[in-house]
Amino acid sequence: MELTILDFIQEHMRNAFLDVVMPFVSTLGNAGVIWIALTIVLLISKKHRKTGILMALALVFDVIFCNGILKNAVARTRPFDVNTAISLLVKKPTDYSFPSGHTAASFAAVTALFFAKEKYRYPALVLAVLIAFSRLYLYVHYPTDILGGILVGILCGVIAYLITRKKLKFGSMNG
Repeated sequence: MELTILDFIQEHMRNAFLDVVMPFVSTLGNAGVIWIALTIVLLISKKHRKTGILMALALVFDVIFCNGILKNAVARTRPFDVNTAISLLVKKPTDYSFPSGHTAASFAAVTALFFAKEKYRYPALVLAVLIAFSRLYLYVHYPTDILGGILVGILCGVIAYLITRKKLKFGSMNG
């Protein structure tokens, strides 16, 4: 069923414009580079340092859980290795498929931004969703890899928040 979804995207959504845009969007998520850059900017800013600390912690947890533990424990083959007829627009990833690291890092960072109530959290969420979708468009992840990445990312953001909320004084989860 998951290959059916990926094939639907290839047959009905793939076009010359997105063939340029989606690899670029996906590149923003490579090694969490956009989120790490944003974290560094926030850490440098005295006004936003608490958010930077929260994001940094969420991203550290993400690397540990997603890339360090889950990818190797699950060891899921990538969809392009199952459907070898697909023409990839990006270099073949060499690690395992589940969960999507791009997606997990994106949602760990965005979850931190939401807890910190940063005004740019909604544009960041849009970017996170685009990065996640790009991984499907590029045929490098299954839909459940993306869902797993979203869940892992949110969990890492929540754990980081729970650890830091009193020290950084972000307030309650409800407030």
